Amino acid sequence: MSSRLATRVAPHPSALGALGALPVLGGEPPAGSPRTPLPASGGKPPAGSPLSVASRRPTAEALADAVAARVGAGRFNLWFQGHARFVPLGTAVVVASRNPHTQEWLEHTFGAAVKEAVAEVCGAGVPVQWEVDAEALDGVEETRNVERGTRSEDKTGKELPVPRSAPRTSPSADAAPRAAPPQVDLFGDPVVPPKPKLKRPNPDEVALARPLATQRTGRRWKALADFVAGPCNRVAHASALSVVEEPGQGANPLVIHGPVGTGKTHLLEGIYLGLKKQGDQRPCYVTAEEFTTRFVQASRLGKMSAFRRQFRECSTLLLDDLHFLATRKATQEEFLHTFDALVADGRQVVVTTDCHPRLADELMPELVDRLLGGAVWGLLPPDPETRLEILRKKSCGAAPAIPDAVLKSLAASLRGNVRELEGAVNSVRHYAKVTGRPADMQTAREALGDLLRHAVRVVSVADVDAAVCATLRLAAGTLQSKARSWAVSHPRMIAIYLCRKHTAATYGEISKHFGAKTHSTAVAAEKKVRAWADKSASVAIGDRDWPVKELLDRVERELQR
Repeated sequence: MSSRLATRVAPHPSALGALGALPVLGGEPPAGSPRTPLPASGGKPPAGSPLSVASRRPTAEALADAVAARVGAGRFNLWFQGHARFVPLGTAVVVASRNPHTQEWLEHTFGAAVKEAVAEVCGAGVPVQWEVDAEALDGVEETRNVERGTRSEDKTGKELPVPRSAPRTSPSADAAPRAAPPQVDLFGDPVVPPKPKLKRPNPDEVALARPLATQRTGRRWKALADFVAGPCNRVAHASALSVVEEPGQGANPLVIHGPVGTGKTHLLEGIYLGLKKQGDQRPCYVTAEEFTTRFVQASRLGKMSAFRRQFRECSTLLLDDLHFLATRKATQEEFLHTFDALVADGRQVVVTTDCHPRLADELMPELVDRLLGGAVWGLLPPDPETRLEILRKKSCGAAPAIPDAVLKSLAASLRGNVRELEGAVNSVRHYAKVTGRPADMQTAREALGDLLRHAVRVVSVADVDAAVCATLRLAAGTLQSKARSWAVSHPRMIAIYLCRKHTAATYGEISKHFGAKTHSTAVAAEKKVRAWADKSASVAIGDRDWPVKELLDRVERELQR
């Protein structure tokens, strides 16, 4: 092991305080303690005796080498370097950690490996003590002197032992201290000193001092096994599974985008739960709002180093609702630095957002560029087949049972997101329970009357026109003008294609609405946009290029509002 690592794992004097009375391995025992007699023949001492253990003269470097050999160099560098030090003391070895959470996690995860390493280096029977001592990880030069056992010499060249703490001397050291005069008030009565106020810890400072990976223990996480995969989300689901199997080895970052209720948070929670079960991973799940709140608190308290340490000690960072950072430039810059630090160190980053990064106008160009460097997958509203599977999964195992024929009818009628489908199942089941009726089709119609009526929406050509203008921030009536520039003609072709897809209007009616003289204009526009979508092409609109599939998806989401 390199000298740099030996310095990182060297003991600190503060870590020796509690065990100062114990003899250092390989040193002299305290006065009055029993000594193990040597054999008369001058041979080796009996195995297991303190002298036989001490003769090994274990060092922090040897202990670190033994632990690294058992847990692997990569895991050792990730979890021990900068987080813990090995302190060989007397008949015990102390593992000093920075805080209680790190100490508890290291002992739980690597306790067996550390015990084996101590037995190999120090001998069988030497116990391991896990302590919390942040100062033991700071001093470097002092710890080197303690580990080397620095001694001074007298004039004859003999070594003199270094005392634990040398008292400072001064010319007046022998003088008796003067007693302070008693304090009295104006009437000559003694003044009672006020009781010292107990400083209560700031909850924000306490939260910043705790490892982020230990702060979400009570949440009920959704598993990837419960996610219903279909044509609308299959690629994103497969990417989430690959992150759990090999974090940081595949697409990094992984960006999942889509409208509300399509499963973005479910995939993020599934990744967290899968990594958490592996034991040697420390995933961190946080929403963009929580990231912003912590950033503001750390800036106000002057604790930015603690804030950065929280996020950069994670093995995988899972950030939900990235679009919340829009218009928050300072928070985006801090997240960008955190992102770069994690990816450069081989850590996995997964984010979710409501739209493709290219369509996020208010995100920093540098951040958008980083996101586009990974894998970007979209989630669409569930198709009829996926809706049916979702309804079956949500209704499985609960009473009263809903017949499959009712579920098929609901899947064909409801066109909302996953939460709406889940709400429909809960409504039918609850209505049947309180009325004492079976969960048949008639009960479903009565329970979901308003929902079923609003699910059937007739889209007009004017609705599509308005949705395209709202998405591209065009003035109303722009698409009906005679302008032929790309900034107008390309959006007009997009609108014509969506009119054919979502309305019952004929080519002639669509052409007339957009100011064309013949229906051939609508026919040509539909073919052109379909070819763009099949080739995953981008089109120039205004001063930027738009991916056609993403633009169509965004306009369709605008239509659903």
